[in-house]
Amino acid sequence: MRIVGGKHRGRNLLAPPGRELRPTSDRVRESVFNVLTQGGEALGGRNWVQGAHVLDGFAGTGAMGLEAVSRGASHATLLDNQNIALECCHDNIETLHEDDNVSAYYADCLKPRTANQPCSLIFLDPPYGLGLTVPALQALVEAGWVADKAMAVLEVDRTEEIEPPAEFKILDDRHYGKARILFLGN
Repeated sequence: MRIVGGKHRGRNLLAPPGRELRPTSDRVRESVFNVLTQGGEALGGRNWVQGAHVLDGFAGTGAMGLEAVSRGASHATLLDNQNIALECCHDNIETLHEDDNVSAYYADCLKPRTANQPCSLIFLDPPYGLGLTVPALQALVEAGWVADKAMAVLEVDRTEEIEPPAEFKILDDRHYGKARILFLGN
């Protein structure tokens, strides 16, 4: 597992052995960031990463948030409620020397603490099949983590049906193997 673009391109990321975490593959991450940086008509033709304040919920290894910072995001906050995930996040932050630009916290995305600053780009990749995605997004909105006119990128199982919160609209919907990636705007 590695950073696929930006200033840290090619740098390896730590991922624990076994199946406790299910990191987004390099290929899918590259595709997601191509969509986000090139914008396209569906996403308003803008680069959503450059200068963004990023929230990586259910962060796992922190790959999405770290990839965003590598590609020009100003700051990323990584949230996870598994100790092994937080250890990976902290190790990856240290390896990339991104202590000033990336923070990692033990937090439940379904019951998050109040945000210090809203984020313009949100990544959510909860465990598949548990119905956590929409409740987590709604909880993060209510806790002030989601800025107005933000982009939320959700990774769910390919077969999972998603009805986004009322303030969000599905802008793009893509499939990569078992993963379904939804790009939502508010």
